[in-house]
Amino acid sequence: MSISLRGRSVLTLDEFTPEEIRHLLQLAAELKVARRNGNETPRLRGKNIALCVEADSVSVLGSEVAAYDQGARIVRLTLPVSHAGQWGSIEDTAQVLGRIYDAIEYCGHAQSAVEELAAHAHVPVYNGCTDESHPIQALADFLTMQEFADKAPSEIAIAFLGNGRSPIAASLALGAAKLGMDFRIASPPIFWPASSFIDHVTLQARKNGGKFTVLEHVGAAVLGADFVYTASWLGEHEAGWAERIRLLSPFAVRANVMEATDNPHCKFMHCLPAFHDRSTKAGARIAKQFGLDCMEVTDSIFGSKASVVFDQAANRMHAIKAIFVATIGDPQTASSDAQRTLWPFDMR
Repeated sequence: MSISLRGRSVLTLDEFTPEEIRHLLQLAAELKVARRNGNETPRLRGKNIALCVEADSVSVLGSEVAAYDQGARIVRLTLPVSHAGQWGSIEDTAQVLGRIYDAIEYCGHAQSAVEELAAHAHVPVYNGCTDESHPIQALADFLTMQEFADKAPSEIAIAFLGNGRSPIAASLALGAAKLGMDFRIASPPIFWPASSFIDHVTLQARKNGGKFTVLEHVGAAVLGADFVYTASWLGEHEAGWAERIRLLSPFAVRANVMEATDNPHCKFMHCLPAFHDRSTKAGARIAKQFGLDCMEVTDSIFGSKASVVFDQAANRMHAIKAIFVATIGDPQTASSDAQRTLWPFDMR
């Protein structure tokens, strides 16, 4: 069955069918192999992409290279898109950008901002990262899992530790449910996702042969996991550091957590940036104020052979490239057969 995503926006993974997500992952894998082998075919010649950045983030790293590899031009714009009324409405901004560019990638805070851009731009809009959703990172993560797990998706178990309400936890949960995976969140109850979200993801997981669990016990969450995943607990400008650290400290990924998986092949994942030592300003501040050498993960785990964090980071470029090609690329070459075998697909 041929899958076409031409003209589609990517705002959350909830908008995509399991077959469409597999299609994007297959395309990303193919593009990655082609780039590595030096025979990548540019499919975006003559295309112009706007990269609208409101918030400093590593989430947009790779977008420029992805566009250039495929022959497109990308322009980074610092636009206060979500501050409607101060600099002009989001609708007006969308109308202007949509008349100049073939697609728009947005990295900011408000999910409503990227949704309104998509509603009025009349070109594909991509969610590079918001406070609610991180679909491109999740696709990069599933691509990474595809590379390191010699299993079918239905046999993969993922344990996410820490802030269960984070945008990456939400996007991973939705994608895992669509792909039929076993996804667990271990978090303090105050950081659990909304009950409506839990119900929705649980339904999607059951529909696709997967599992979704939210619990408080780390040991139960990681037992048998193929991947242990965590993310930053807080941002540089976030308030309430002391209370968040107190609540989330029991969910830090340490050596005993990885051992508790009872899986010697378990990999560690993190979407970055990570506070795993004192080398950053935030890390130094935390060490001085709270007497901690790390937060969500220890340096020994972050730098261990089990860690695939930099593979994830590199795969963001391949994930966004697949999205570019699938949505605005040459329709004769941007589609691939979604029925081809996806797992295992070792292309490290």
